[in-house]
Amino acid sequence: MRLVPLALIAIITVVAYVSPSNLHFSRFLSLAPVFAASVWPVVGTVAIGVLAAAVDVVIAVTIGGVSVERTHLFTLAVIAGATVAAAFASHVRQQREQTLADVRSVAETTQKVLLRPMPHHLGRLDIEALYLATAAQARVGGDFYEALETVHGVRMIIGDVRGKGLPAVGMASAILGCFREAAYDEPDLARLARRLDVSTSRYTVLLPGDQMEYFATAVLVEIPDDGSAVGIVNLGHPPPLLLSAGTVREVTPTAPSPPINMGALVGEDYCTDTFPFVAEDQLLLYTDGVTETRDHTGAFFPLVQHAGQWDAGSPSRLLGQLHSDLVRFSHDRLDDDIAAIAVRAAAGTPSYRRGQ
Repeated sequence: MRLVPLALIAIITVVAYVSPSNLHFSRFLSLAPVFAASVWPVVGTVAIGVLAAAVDVVIAVTIGGVSVERTHLFTLAVIAGATVAAAFASHVRQQREQTLADVRSVAETTQKVLLRPMPHHLGRLDIEALYLATAAQARVGGDFYEALETVHGVRMIIGDVRGKGLPAVGMASAILGCFREAAYDEPDLARLARRLDVSTSRYTVLLPGDQMEYFATAVLVEIPDDGSAVGIVNLGHPPPLLLSAGTVREVTPTAPSPPINMGALVGEDYCTDTFPFVAEDQLLLYTDGVTETRDHTGAFFPLVQHAGQWDAGSPSRLLGQLHSDLVRFSHDRLDDDIAAIAVRAAAGTPSYRRGQ
C-alpha cells in the first residue's frame, strides 16, 4: 500500500508522455499525495507531493509550449494545495491511530485482568479456552470464564452478562471476583451459586437503572480430584456438550436454576446434576455466541451436528475445530462475543462403566 502513490506517479508520467499533450494527464499527479495521506506519515506525504511537483516540472519542460506551461503552472498549484491538505489528513490519521493503539493497550490490559490466561493443566484435567470479542479493536466483552484448583476439586465457571459495553464488563468483573474467592470456601456448587447471586445483587445496587436489568447466565462445574465425575449447576445458560467414545450429547439440567442476580425474583432453588466423566471424555462449555452464530440465510449454528464430526483428540484441537467451523459457517462475520472452555479427563483419570 505504501508503494501505491509512487506507482501512481510512474503510471501518470508514462501516460502523459505517450498521450497527446492537449489531454494534460499530468493533472492527475495531484492524486499521489492524496493517496499517500492514508499510508504515509506527514513527512512522507509531503515528500510524495514534492516528487509529484518535480515530475510535473519535468513533463512541462520536456513537452514545452506556452499553453502547456500555463497548464502545468495550474497543475503545480493544485499539487501544492493537495499536498497541504494531505499532510493535514495524515497528521489527523496518525493521531487517531495513536489513540486507537492506546485504547487497545488498555483493553488488552483489562482483558488480562478480567480473563487471566487459562492453565493448560489442573489436577488430572487438560484445559483450553477460547475467547473472541465482537469489538475486535477492544478485545474485551461481557463473556467470562475461570478455572481454579480447590480442595473440592477443579471448579470452573463460564457465563455471559446481559448487554454489552462497559456495564457488562464491570458486572463480569464483579462475578469473577466473587467466584475467585468463594470457589475455595463454599462446600458445594449450590451454595457457590447462591453466593454469586448475593454478591452480584450487592454490586448492581450501585449501578444506574433497574437492578433487575443486570443479570448473567452461567454454568458452574466441579470435577473432584479423582476426575471420575462432574457436577454442574446450570444458571440459565446453554447446556454443555459431553463428547465421549464418539458420541455427543447435551448435558441439560434436570431442573432450572435462576440466572445470577435473578434469585430474589424467581427463587434460589439450585439444581446440581452429576454424571460420570471418565478417561478421554471431553466437556465443552460455551456461551450463546456460539449457538447464535448465523449463516447468510439466518440459520443458527448447529453445534451438536458439527461436534459429532470433529476429530477432537485434545481440548486445543477441539476448540480449533470449533473456531474454524464458526468462521466458515458465518463467512467470517461473527456478531457476538464468544467464549468456550474445553476440558478433557486425562488418561490417568479413573475409568469405569457408565451406569455403575
